[in-house]
Amino acid sequence: MSKSANERFMGATFSISDTAAAELGRQAAVAGTPGLMHLDLVSGSCEQHVIRLRPGHLAGIAMARADGVTLHAPEEQLHLLEGLCLDYRGDLSGGGFLISPQANVRCCLCGSAFSRF
Repeated sequence: MSKSANERFMGATFSISDTAAAELGRQAAVAGTPGLMHLDLVSGSCEQHVIRLRPGHLAGIAMARADGVTLHAPEEQLHLLEGLCLDYRGDLSGGGFLISPQANVRCCLCGSAFSRF
């Protein structure tokens, strides 16, 4: 992970891997909102929370920055994202964003759903 992907931003410790930053940047540029992405959590079926990523600054505050991309999230969800890392995996059949598991976090096999316990 690059140094910028690990920096503390606005008091949060959410991090973005290099591959996730590159894909976030690509998606933001294609959508016409270069450098701006939004992450929020929606209810999941396999785990409590599922990440949802959309281009632009839809609401919330800046919570992470890496390689020229700023990720915004609703302030009331920041405590659920604390200490997590957003990663991206791609192959010939497609790709997707994943939450890297850590202590006190259980991730679904899909990789984008998690629960804190």
